[in-house]
Amino acid sequence: MTPVEKHTDFIKTKAYDLGFDYCGIARAQRLDDDARRLEQFLSKGFQGSLHYLENHFDMRVDPTKLVPGAKSVVTLLKNYYPSEKQRPDAPQVAKYAYGKDYHEVIRAKLNLFLESIRENIGEVNGRGFTDSAPVLEKSWAEKSGLGWVGKNGILITRQSGSFNFIATLITDLELVYDNPFVKDYCGTCTRCIDACPTNAILPNKVVQANRCISYFTIELKDMLIPDEMKGKFEDKMFGCDICQDVCPWNKFSIPNHEEEFKPVPEILNYSTKDWEELTEETFKVVFRKSPLKRAKYKGIRRNLKFLDAVMKDEPKDDRENGGEPDILQNL
Repeated sequence: MTPVEKHTDFIKTKAYDLGFDYCGIARAQRLDDDARRLEQFLSKGFQGSLHYLENHFDMRVDPTKLVPGAKSVVTLLKNYYPSEKQRPDAPQVAKYAYGKDYHEVIRAKLNLFLESIRENIGEVNGRGFTDSAPVLEKSWAEKSGLGWVGKNGILITRQSGSFNFIATLITDLELVYDNPFVKDYCGTCTRCIDACPTNAILPNKVVQANRCISYFTIELKDMLIPDEMKGKFEDKMFGCDICQDVCPWNKFSIPNHEEEFKPVPEILNYSTKDWEELTEETFKVVFRKSPLKRAKYKGIRRNLKFLDAVMKDEPKDDRENGGEPDILQNL
């Protein structure tokens, strides 16, 4: 076995030891096709208020701009599909946010990963990322042979569907490269496109971020959600899984075994009334390590007000008299 093969074997074995479910490796190179697609996406304004997508364009399409001398891009997937679900009569939280913030969980694993590589292989220049830098993770996952990007813009694996976090390690270490994933197994299926209540998904695998429920309920910092979206969020309070829930490939999803992704009990058990009566002090304590803190307390309150679900349990006489429950008046 050559040194390159030994290093590759070590990296893949260590990735699985750290709890990652998939590991693929691609040659570091400029992503010219992705550069053209990104330019078109930005030119049409699909990024909405996500102005950070407009920054560091060259870094997004060229890994050597992030890690000088980069030779390899290691892509890691971590399953987050939960074993338990929320009560169906409550405002819904996207499954990725059931447990501890994945940024913290995966960042810790990436640090251990890189530390172990240096201890066993030698001085290696590298950086690990998980939604923390301008990296086109899904493109690298395809080039690493892990899966394909579905019509909903999400990476899909044949083995377990799409409920996976993506992490990337860019390094100057030469490795054995996996064959890219070249086949699209979505076929003629359009379930995700048909099911999206805000028509955010276009037929050419482009998702208009500025029409996505996740964008409105998490990323939008404006306290006003456009009136045109009223009645379209169904019961989604934080994020949205509709396009994944209807995907036939997710029949292969299996519950994750990561202790830190274990659902926060309140997320599973809170009723609509519990969410309505949630105080800022309680929010900061219960969700201090949760992705929900990204929307902040004010964002959660705004989302609750916008949902039709908030109105379901209103006292009948208040509705008939044109009044609002006190909890709505305080939003």
